[in-house]
Amino acid sequence: MIAGASVGRMPQYGVEHAAALAVILVAVVVCTTVAKRASDEARVERVLTLAGWAMLAASTIWMLWQFLPANWTIEQSLPFHFSDAMRFVTAIALITRSGWSVAVLYFWGLTLNMQSVLTPDLNYQQSAALEFAMYWLLHAVPLIAAVTLTWGLAYRPTWRGYGVAFAFTALWAGMAFVVNLMTGANYGYMSGAPAGRSLLDLLGPWPLYIAWEAVLVAGAWALMTWPWTSRPRIVGSAPADRYGLIRRRCRPALSQVPARLASARRRS
Repeated sequence: MIAGASVGRMPQYGVEHAAALAVILVAVVVCTTVAKRASDEARVERVLTLAGWAMLAASTIWMLWQFLPANWTIEQSLPFHFSDAMRFVTAIALITRSGWSVAVLYFWGLTLNMQSVLTPDLNYQQSAALEFAMYWLLHAVPLIAAVTLTWGLAYRPTWRGYGVAFAFTALWAGMAFVVNLMTGANYGYMSGAPAGRSLLDLLGPWPLYIAWEAVLVAGAWALMTWPWTSRPRIVGSAPADRYGLIRRRCRPALSQVPARLASARRRS
């Protein structure tokens, strides 16, 4: 086995890809619905924390596995792809619900991550079954977590969160570009488009697509922030972190629900 040699490739839009998308879709619907309807919020918080620690463990083990001599390649093993950072951001967001991590997860999980979900660039290096499972686990969880936190538990970004997420993205892209210059790799696709089809193909050649990607990301993220910052949304929510990077819709206390139901019945 020659280090770095591919032993196979998952075809885009094949049976495996379609199955993964179907599982992700079902998981998104189930997790968001359960979180939204849960009556025991403390239990939901415990489940999120447990999921976050599991994600952190899986991400760390996978990173260490890639550093083993049999798996090591300078082009793939260093943790400088956006998805590498996103795994740990997802774990932190689930464990702590900190403002910066939830904001970054919202934007990355629903945009940058979608390129890996919809147009995966998956080459098998050692074990197709293991690498397939880990690829989809580590890309599905950020998407599921982002949707669940936003629509299931009502964590929403503010304009400050938008700015922090964009700055964090620019910093990570700059780090990946420097690493690429030093190693000849292509982390973050900052030095060239993926080998397979991707959304970057629509934005022109390198480096033009990087400039267009920055413009589109800034615009798309602004549109993703605006609905949550309108006055009706702000009135019905409160800051969820000390820096005002995210807000959360105010949920009625569970003890008040029976009283409100009884009052409604008396009025009817």
